[in-house]
Amino acid sequence: MRFKGLDLNLLVALDALMTERNLTAAARNINLSQPAMSAAVARLRAYFDDELFTMNGRELVLTPRAESLISAVREALLHIQLSIISWEPFDPFQSDRRFRIILSDFLTLVFMEKVVKRAAREAPGVSFEFLPLADDYDELLRRGEVDFLVLPEVFMPSAHPRAKLFEETLACVGCRSNEQLSQPLTFDRYMSMGHVAAKFGNARRPSIEEWYLLEHGFKRRIEVVVQGFSMIPPVLTNTNRIGTMPLRLAQHFAKNLPLRIMELPLPLPAFTEAVQWPALHNGDPASLWMRRILLQEASRLAASLADR
Repeated sequence: MRFKGLDLNLLVALDALMTERNLTAAARNINLSQPAMSAAVARLRAYFDDELFTMNGRELVLTPRAESLISAVREALLHIQLSIISWEPFDPFQSDRRFRIILSDFLTLVFMEKVVKRAAREAPGVSFEFLPLADDYDELLRRGEVDFLVLPEVFMPSAHPRAKLFEETLACVGCRSNEQLSQPLTFDRYMSMGHVAAKFGNARRPSIEEWYLLEHGFKRRIEVVVQGFSMIPPVLTNTNRIGTMPLRLAQHFAKNLPLRIMELPLPLPAFTEAVQWPALHNGDPASLWMRRILLQEASRLAASLADR
């Protein structure tokens, strides 16, 4: 099929080439022979009047023109897939869909465990890929390369739909042997003690309490930086350091570690954990099904805390 002189089948080949950056892998990805893929490259170059790719060993290096086409081509193919091709009814029990979700270790341990167990009952063929917080999560959403982003609503980009999941609060934690925690924690003592802090992604994005302190001109004495909240409790054991982490996660670790949980001496209100999905996936039946699961399990989690 041609559209204004362009064979639309070539867009599929172009997307595979820009994704794989390797001629053989791209051909295998879309079930083309290597000669057929080479012919597609020649036709693409002729249509766009640009080399599109140069070779560096076996790797394809994109020209500026090809780089500028990545998002447009991906979005066009996703629109076709989600709006035209994928509108058959979604049967969870028969599905082999893999959901790619960006989220923190806190949400993996405290929340998504329940979602995975429920999905195993209702959709045994469905699988999950949990990804750490990426520096370009906004771009990954825009291109539809991840299905969901789950993190505090305050950090979410504005360009995609979202839904609130549950409220969470932060707590201060330390080892039970830490004598400085034998009395209620004041702000001055909190600021003067050594901290273990979680930062996320290659950009080392701060967690909410760090963001709050920096916004108000305060700087803690951070002695250890870890990659996620779940690393804080083990690093605190048998030290006089403290850390700040979500209350539910602190309670999770306090069952097995000598952890003391203290009220955080910061005027931070509860924050909202939310789920966000690509605008391109808004009507996707599989995404709609998973959103329903996420919202229902979040409601159960909130209710279980309220009943304590």
